[in-house]
Amino acid sequence: MSLKPLFLRTLAIVSLGAGLAFAPASHAQLDTAHTTIEPAQPSDTAGKVEVLEFFAYSCPHCATMQPMVEQWAKTLPENVVVKQIPVAFNAGMEDMQRLYFSLEALDRLDLHSKVFHAIHREKKRIFNFKSMADWVEDQGLERKQFEAAFRSFGVNTKVDRANELTKTYNVEGTPSLAIGGRYVTSPSMTGTYEGAITEAQKLLDSILKAN
Repeated sequence: MSLKPLFLRTLAIVSLGAGLAFAPASHAQLDTAHTTIEPAQPSDTAGKVEVLEFFAYSCPHCATMQPMVEQWAKTLPENVVVKQIPVAFNAGMEDMQRLYFSLEALDRLDLHSKVFHAIHREKKRIFNFKSMADWVEDQGLERKQFEAAFRSFGVNTKVDRANELTKTYNVEGTPSLAIGGRYVTSPSMTGTYEGAITEAQKLLDSILKAN
């Protein structure tokens, strides 16, 4: 069954006070499978072409697409790096950004997919620091260690950078993929999860060929 009607109708944006809310796709997104970023943005990873996956833990589409992106990433050449960028469309989402970057800082990104599972399959409301600290403690992380990472300067810096990238790439919904600092595509533009990855690969191939 095609997911196109769903994606043409909505982009997932989270409102913690009222559960999941959705915003309509823009006219530009309806007319093309990708948008072009002007000017092109430099890579934050020296010597690598970056693919940025903009996501939110509370986004059900992100939960579905995450394993697809992980499998795709395994097929990419060594000069390409896939980076996850947690987004916050409102202030209530910042703790979810901090959760991802804290797991990264603690070298526990093995829990990344488990967060999606806990929220969308187990229906756990892991949306603020206390609930997150309780959850990671259940996963074997020390609570004090997690809190130190959660409130650290390094995580603050990464949250600021994630917010900057979200604005730079005009990300209005999740999931979205930014390719090589030049293009953005998403399931809402292509109509399906698989279509977004296919479009991302096509754009990536064009960049690698030009390089």
